[in-house]
Amino acid sequence: MSKKIYFSTTEIIPFANVSSIAGFSTHIPTKLQELGHDIRTILPKYGFISERKYILREVIRLRQIPFEFCGTEAIASAKSAFIPKTRVQVYFLEDEYWFKPLTNLLYKSKNGRILTDNSKRYAYFSKAVISTLPHLFWVPDIFVCNGWQSALIPNIYKEHYEGINEFYKDIKTVLVIHDLDEYSVVEKSELLEMGINIHPNIKGNKLNIYDVASYSADAILIIDRPGKKISTKLLNKSAFKDNKKKVTIFDEKGIEEIDYTPITKSLDQIISDLTSK
Repeated sequence: MSKKIYFSTTEIIPFANVSSIAGFSTHIPTKLQELGHDIRTILPKYGFISERKYILREVIRLRQIPFEFCGTEAIASAKSAFIPKTRVQVYFLEDEYWFKPLTNLLYKSKNGRILTDNSKRYAYFSKAVISTLPHLFWVPDIFVCNGWQSALIPNIYKEHYEGINEFYKDIKTVLVIHDLDEYSVVEKSELLEMGINIHPNIKGNKLNIYDVASYSADAILIIDRPGKKISTKLLNKSAFKDNKKKVTIFDEKGIEEIDYTPITKSLDQIISDLTSK
């Protein structure tokens, strides 16, 4: 059965391509659309993305998207285009401070150091994504949240948005975990400042964002890749032991060229299971 899917990501080819998320976020939405789903994608509008080259268009209803972030009023905006040679719509979230200055390294500075404000930047992105719904006049059945960058969407949605009006009802969340590295580590104090509720079973001052997300997400898809079997490490973590029933593991066996059809079927099954409950 056709579902409405809001696919949150920070990379789509050819707009931004740094990690394995880029290929996934390019091919999976297309294949889900071929299965009959109404899918829309959203990513930050980085300053290096050419509006002329990719034919980004103004969307009047997305010119001003107000929301609260870290105790202050914020306003984002968005433009629209399509993944080239497809009919998959992409919304580009604009922000002069958080997104425009970034280089095509995205998460690192030119000297290779990880940007210290990554966690706050993508928390801002996550809240802005959720805040677009009333302006789109569209209610998805599912948020598909890719990587540590979108991992806070399930928590923010459940803590601050679920049930507040007709645009925030009965939306399920799927967290897709592509990597387990230093990017997913965040200070507890930062999460609290951003209004993130932390489950009491999670201890310490430096937290893994996937642990935090595991208690809020309705389903978790872990992608194991050749040489990067991250599911073993994740399932040994206490948060994932608590939420093991939510977890699906996909073993991506391809080394040369990735076949996205099997993983699309796996994700489609997760979506079907969640929305049939």
